Amino acid sequence: MRTAVVTGGGTGIGRAIAEELVKRGLDVVITGRRADVLETTAQEVGARAVAFDAASPEAVEAALPDLPSTVDVLVNNAGGAVGDADLRARWLADYEANVITAVLVTTALEPRLADQARIVTIGSIAGRRGGGSYGAAKAAVEAWTAELAFDLGGRGITANVVSPGYVEDTEFFGDRMTDQRRQKLISQTANGRPGTPADVAAAVAFLTSPEAGHITGQVIAVNGGAALGR
Repeated sequence: MRTAVVTGGGTGIGRAIAEELVKRGLDVVITGRRADVLETTAQEVGARAVAFDAASPEAVEAALPDLPSTVDVLVNNAGGAVGDADLRARWLADYEANVITAVLVTTALEPRLADQARIVTIGSIAGRRGGGSYGAAKAAVEAWTAELAFDLGGRGITANVVSPGYVEDTEFFGDRMTDQRRQKLISQTANGRPGTPADVAAAVAFLTSPEAGHITGQVIAVNGGAALGR
């Protein structure tokens, strides 16, 4: 059985990814900072929970004994946008939440990655359209992934970014989403609807499949046409 680790797997997109991978027959471990949320999700989707802060080198190191000895799929989903903070603190926090988490977990698990393993990191439409500190952090994820693809490609390991647009049913916006903003974001799509966590999970599931072995170093947009890749 192939084994997967999904960071930030307790809610929203991460939960949907974990659930989809379980349905496809993988043995899935979800991680995150909130042990209670993780345990509930793990029971509901059929995964195993390991709670730790992916932004802390010490916490990642301490969690390694509880993580799989061999990893076939790694999904770096942990991240998000920091709320109110002063300028310097906000930029550092967004970089830590979205880039450092992925780098630390991937580096720690690299010796455990099986040949032909799959790495997918969740980016954002903001990485190419702006978005201040959050967009800049997601742009950095794309640059890091491009290098990672070449560093690990000799072993048949792929590394890609899935870049969602506006996705509902997540904790990302908190109470910051207004009806006006929602309608504006939806109006930018070609298919006239918001994205769902399941949309993103389906793209991740394909990129982590054995059939996706010749797709690497890429940014796959899941945004309903709100930003066109050409």
